[in-house]
Amino acid sequence: MKILGIHLLLDLEKCDPNKLDDLGVMKKLLTKAALDAGAHVVGETFHKFEPIGITGVLAIAESHISVHTWPEYSYASADIFSCGDDFDIEKASNVLIEGLNCQKPTIIRKERGLHE
Repeated sequence: MKILGIHLLLDLEKCDPNKLDDLGVMKKLLTKAALDAGAHVVGETFHKFEPIGITGVLAIAESHISVHTWPEYSYASADIFSCGDDFDIEKASNVLIEGLNCQKPTIIRKERGLHE
């Protein structure tokens, strides 16, 4: 396989529900994850649901970081995809886990690319 990128799928259980429902916190956290890991932010879109929950995507030159939250379950689903060599994907995931005070993270790592 010719690996073109790494994709992390994060199931983040037992998170701080207040952070999961705070649009400002979620925007800052995804941006921090990207910048601390060496990414270059090129765009973003976020939406706050009523009564609760947030979805957001941070476009980075290296690909993307996205999140969808369920504060009522203290849960977030996130994914981080990187095709850049200078982007520390594990650091980005750790920033999300720590920033949400996640007590039960599950991470699936998938190599993406050409199946020769």
